[in-house]
Amino acid sequence: MRISDILRSKGSSVVTVSPDRTVLEVVQTLVDHNIGAVVVVEGDQPVGIVSERDILKLTARGPERLGGILARTVMSRELVTSALDDDLDHVMHLMTNHRVRHLPILSHGRLVGIVSIGDIVNKVRSEVEETNRHLMSYISGAVRS
Repeated sequence: MRISDILRSKGSSVVTVSPDRTVLEVVQTLVDHNIGAVVVVEGDQPVGIVSERDILKLTARGPERLGGILARTVMSRELVTSALDDDLDHVMHLMTNHRVRHLPILSHGRLVGIVSIGDIVNKVRSEVEETNRHLMSYISGAVRS
């Protein structure tokens, strides 16, 4: 299973913001789209990501500051990314080792999608259920023979 397979079924649209948006505007974007992270882009280049975790850390220090701090200040700049042809095992390894829950997907340096840990878990769960159905069908057929 490849990341391209997940994006084919879930879609490839990515919610983005500019680095000059305030954290409060980023929060509103997350709420409006019911998502857990937003990719920060300059032009069409991804330059960072702001997640719920980043916002919670800032909020713990002073929620009144959310309207005055820009996304560029709180975004994670060291983007952990994946490619369309990466397999699920590689992506799970990346997400686990880097402790990220959202992974921007790049193709030739351009943002073409994003996957979350939930997307990965759902895909793995679906594959396991499909394998289980096939095995149960095989076992059932073998017992009747």
